[in-house]
Amino acid sequence: MTYAIELRALRKAFGPRVAVDDFDLAIPTGALVGFIGPNGAGKTTTIRMVMSIIFPDRGTIKVLGRASAVESKDRIGYLPEERGLYKKMKVGAFLAYMARLKGMDGDGLDNRVQTWLERVGLGDCAKKRCEELSKGMQQKVQFISAVIHEPDLLILDEPFSGLDPVNSRVLRGLIDEQHRAGKTIIFSTHQMSQAEALCDRIVMIHQGRKVLDDTPGAIRSRFDPRAVELEAGKPNVAAALGALPEVVSTHAHNGRVRVELREGVEAAEMIPRLASVTGAHRIEVVRPTLEDIFIEIVQDTVAESERELLRASLRNGGRGDRGGD
Repeated sequence: MTYAIELRALRKAFGPRVAVDDFDLAIPTGALVGFIGPNGAGKTTTIRMVMSIIFPDRGTIKVLGRASAVESKDRIGYLPEERGLYKKMKVGAFLAYMARLKGMDGDGLDNRVQTWLERVGLGDCAKKRCEELSKGMQQKVQFISAVIHEPDLLILDEPFSGLDPVNSRVLRGLIDEQHRAGKTIIFSTHQMSQAEALCDRIVMIHQGRKVLDDTPGAIRSRFDPRAVELEAGKPNVAAALGALPEVVSTHAHNGRVRVELREGVEAAEMIPRLASVTGAHRIEVVRPTLEDIFIEIVQDTVAESERELLRASLRNGGRGDRGGD
């Protein structure tokens, strides 16, 4: 098996704060990998080391078989977290310029630029200045700048940040298309649902360390569902459910009750019993999300009072300390 990226024992600290600690990772060629974790987990720091923007305090990095990204720069497309366009440049000229920096030139370049703009719904924007575009439009332009030279490796840092649902769907389609074309793709995100929908491999990062590295299916198979959700047919069933020895807790909301079961209890086997207690109109096993799994993995290192803040970070993001992300 060949690897697009190999990281061994990476460590990076900013003063007393350790951003990445003893990080090992090998990404096969052609994989679509999601780096997931809350802001400050170490995702961006790892990506910047891969890109030779910053350098590790110790450890080794190989990118596309070379000692650093600098030696393979024309084969890499990079969308950084901190966006940056030349605001006064016209969109078409900007994209042509970025393509030339990656070694592309020739009579067909302007046509390639226009074709890409049309594909993302910006066909009439080539003559507009970058500053005239909305944030979502600018983000699509930057994505084009990362892929226009047909890189073998595509690295996207928080590519969905700030996008509305329509543009998020467009970008997901473009990423999936690049993957089908055989490109190796890495993208970081705090929005685990995005990674869950796209990736064939997930790398969970917490406090600078890799806590999980596997396919989404394998990850889910390792974490048995321990929750059931039902629509109660009787009033005030939460107390009755909470009294059952197999139940850890109940949460009622809008006529539905979520029942958390104790470890080792088979959710499917509990359905008939819960139905008899509640007279439920509908009852189903709740499969754990990547967010649920992440919280379960790190719960020993996170105080109970901090878990909801962590969940909020995973769902919504925010502007944390960039040195630690």
